[in-house]
Amino acid sequence: MSEKVCIITGGTSGIGLAAAREMRSAGYTVYEFSRREQGIDGFCHIPTDVTDEAAVQHAVERVLQAEDHIDVLINSAGFGISGAVEFTAAKDAKHQFDVNFFGMVNMNRAVLPIMRAAGRGRIVNISSVAGTIAIPFQTYYSASKAAINAYTMALANEIRPFGISVCAVMPGDIRTGFTAAREKLHAGDDIYGGRIGRSVSGMERDEQHGMSPETAGKYVCSLATRKRVKPLYAIGIVYKFFCLLEKLLPVRLLSWLVGILYAK
Repeated sequence: MSEKVCIITGGTSGIGLAAAREMRSAGYTVYEFSRREQGIDGFCHIPTDVTDEAAVQHAVERVLQAEDHIDVLINSAGFGISGAVEFTAAKDAKHQFDVNFFGMVNMNRAVLPIMRAAGRGRIVNISSVAGTIAIPFQTYYSASKAAINAYTMALANEIRPFGISVCAVMPGDIRTGFTAAREKLHAGDDIYGGRIGRSVSGMERDEQHGMSPETAGKYVCSLATRKRVKPLYAIGIVYKFFCLLEKLLPVRLLSWLVGILYAK
């Protein structure tokens, strides 16, 4: 039985893997949930599809067979789709939410009773700056992350009396395999004058010159282990500034600036 226990979803790559390594270095036994059959050496891998509520519950029960507590949950599983709203099938939009949002919901519902009984716990949800500043042609990704932010803000007040705290981390551009894994929907690009392709290409260039996943993972670990947290955090000075601008600028001006950057 371990003294400190962390569950992390999506911990086989990107920010999730970097955070898992940091949590292990901080002395936690890390249980990693992902759809892959094989995990990463050093972690207790449990193949799990976070969109399957029953599978999530079973995986959490497996952790409790070895441990009698769960200290930290980091919800890092997620992916992105891009394309014009008009040409994005409802099933693709729903799948985006099933993984990014409801996968997180399933995990939290499974661990909250355990943390509540223990009178303590920390949940870290991986969101995005796109949840605050919505990106055209990545509408459903942005909407799924905005949903995480709103959910986290509300949940923080619900569970505070039980000694459980929750926060959402909003990375910006990160150099990970997320870029290559993005599901790019090109339908309608001719109708939209090539704007879909230009927007996504620009975003992907920014991502490949962005922050390292190791830097983001350290930040996630620091939030998972510090004494107190607030509900929302942006990673990096630049993205903190962008989130501040979102609060200060008139909506019309902010929308115009985003359009210049990502919709021309």
